[in-house]
Amino acid sequence: MTSQQNKQKLPKRVKNELKFRKLVVKSKQAVAGCFWRIVFTSEQLSGFASHGFDDHIKVFFPAENGELQMPAITEEGIVWGDGPRPLSRDYTPLAFDAAAGELTIDFYIHDGGVASGWAAEAKAGDTLMIGGPRGSLVIPTDYAYQLYVCDESGLPAVRRRLQSLPDNVTVQVLVNSHHGDTQPYLNEFSHAAVEWLNEASLAERLKTLAIPAEDYFIWITGEGADVKRMSDELVTSRNLDGDYVRAVAYWHSK
Repeated sequence: MTSQQNKQKLPKRVKNELKFRKLVVKSKQAVAGCFWRIVFTSEQLSGFASHGFDDHIKVFFPAENGELQMPAITEEGIVWGDGPRPLSRDYTPLAFDAAAGELTIDFYIHDGGVASGWAAEAKAGDTLMIGGPRGSLVIPTDYAYQLYVCDESGLPAVRRRLQSLPDNVTVQVLVNSHHGDTQPYLNEFSHAAVEWLNEASLAERLKTLAIPAEDYFIWITGEGADVKRMSDELVTSRNLDGDYVRAVAYWHSK
């Protein structure tokens, strides 16, 4: 398959000013049995920007004593104070309401995770810190064919993307699902064909997909080795245009 993509529809990178912000938990609810949806509020959210559906913010968690260590941003870079740096993880901003000063993040619930453990215990008034996003990849919404491939770690980004897409585009979502009760997470998006698969069936499904020769966009995330394998299948084996196949590892098994 040879791509005839329109280069005028290339995704575009946007830089943001790096800031660290202290946030306060406003509310928390369980979603689809596998996520904690937490709404944060803060006056420090003034000027926050997130232009890409798969933006990453760095979420920093308080020390055991509840203290948050805020770094300084200098001409030489980021300077942390004495003592160990706070533990952090990358997360996708699910929603941002500038008028209300509220930022929403979905935390995937799983055993042994620093973020998951914090989210499970979080209550109104608790605090954490975020940094970024340093930049965004702004991806047009009007590609005629769009494919999103992920596991649970990428579902918040997919949800944010589906909320932004017009109803007249063809959208397919393939999820490497480890928990059957996660499926309601995307139920409301009737314009998307969502398939919940295991790793083996997902690999086979990718091989049989009918992807058009032009006007497409494909997004892949999940475990690093899996992402590379799927990207190679589409870009190398099927000769798709790598400018329109975005493959990002969200985590690594080793």
